Amino acid sequence: MTAPVEINVGLMGLGSVGGGVAAALLDRSETLSNKIGLPIGLKKILVRDPGKTRDPAIPSGLLTTNPEDILDDDDIHVVVEVIGGTDPAASYLKRALSAGKHVVTANKEVMAQSGPELFRLAEQNRVNLLFEASVAGGIPIVGCLMNELLANDVFSIRGIINGTTNYILTRMAHQGAEFQQALKEAQDKGYAESDPTNDVEGIDAVYKLSILASLAFHHRVAPQDIYRQGISTLEANDFRYANELGYAIKSLAIASLENGSIQARVYPALIPLDHMLAKVDGVYNAVEVEGSLCGKVLFHGMGAGREPTTSAVVGDLIEIARRIGVQGPPSPMVQNGRPLSIRSIDELETRYYLRLTVADRPGVLAQISKILGDGGISLASVIQKDSDPAQQTAELVITTHPAREASMQRSLQQVAGLEVVTRISNLLRIEGQLDPS
Repeated sequence: MTAPVEINVGLMGLGSVGGGVAAALLDRSETLSNKIGLPIGLKKILVRDPGKTRDPAIPSGLLTTNPEDILDDDDIHVVVEVIGGTDPAASYLKRALSAGKHVVTANKEVMAQSGPELFRLAEQNRVNLLFEASVAGGIPIVGCLMNELLANDVFSIRGIINGTTNYILTRMAHQGAEFQQALKEAQDKGYAESDPTNDVEGIDAVYKLSILASLAFHHRVAPQDIYRQGISTLEANDFRYANELGYAIKSLAIASLENGSIQARVYPALIPLDHMLAKVDGVYNAVEVEGSLCGKVLFHGMGAGREPTTSAVVGDLIEIARRIGVQGPPSPMVQNGRPLSIRSIDELETRYYLRLTVADRPGVLAQISKILGDGGISLASVIQKDSDPAQQTAELVITTHPAREASMQRSLQQVAGLEVVTRISNLLRIEGQLDPS
């Protein structure tokens, strides 16, 4: 097949990121063409409302509301999808790949849920499918897992991969804000959606971890394989007590491979204050990868926003265009040659932080300790905080030595049933196995 003399792009979506991609292709066409070695041009843009006020630099003649104008045009070589959501984005991507078009997408949800099918279509039609922007914005973690880190057996991934939740937790930690106050501020600044559920309940991070874990371990890790806990139960007191104990609280996405078994989870956790991830604040993201040859490497940067995501999308577009120019074959997806299994969260063994409100009278701790001890859970520390003479209650903060998740959950149900326990405020894991920087 003869290489094209010019590479034409069809762009699906013209929101914040789509506008950035369009601007790059229109304003920096010569620069991009020089980097590729071939002219590259934007031929058509799919939008929902062609009458919407837009950047006047975008010619109206490029706009269409008909996806067939892109998907059925043989002169369009690369489809860039930045619509978001699963429907109709997934069907558009499948049609584009089936039509022999290369694809660049920023769609984490589609890649997490339909990635295997899309990879098969790309392989069958000998086209490229790149998706750097689907995880962590401008941080080049996807490409590194697919290329530069392939020499490694990856043991674990640990990261902060949702900027909205990290911003909220930073405000709660540094300003003593309660969750709702910090969330409202994030919404006012445009960091959180009006419906923040996907972010604050960990759904967004689950999609991203599904992608990263699947790439790192060369084995399908579906979103439903990942344990999820959001941040909405956190209170200002948790951050105060964690700090006194020498920890920060971060919403972590963790995937590990041990003895042929993968365990993946997203939850708020305590990590040592001197660990690098504890120092990642605001809307920034960071991902730590531990490999057999590279050891521990940390990727850090802006995890979202128009500019970082545009950088990732256009970077993928340049890479595909270069491959087209030299008629290079698409990179195959590496599959693990040995069977792997998914390990339940019940098998997790870690330390725990437990905060509960109890009756302020003798013998309470003994009752709680007996239940935990019978469950094989050893206490590391117990601190009584914030007594309320009027209610005759006190707040207990307990940390444990390593224990199994299943044992902790069973014991917690029994503790909750004690007459002397008014409220179990929070149970958080302590990721103490994270090495300090």
